[in-house]
Amino acid sequence: MIAALPDRATMTVAETALVLGVHRDAAYDAVHRGDLPSIRVGRKILIPTAKLADLLGLPSPAAGNR
Repeated sequence: MIAALPDRATMTVAETALVLGVHRDAAYDAVHRGDLPSIRVGRKILIPTAKLADLLGLPSPAAGNR
């Protein structure tokens, strides 16, 4: 079962790993391979929540706020 996505624009890679139920290192590997959408802000890597929801076939958590 997939954990609920937070109602924020982005998530950390560690948060994404928890949602996906994989180890943090596996999530970072997926980012580096391009399997997970990501943006870089300085040294920080962030995962856009809406893109992750789309990738997983889930409704965007912020969709109700529009």
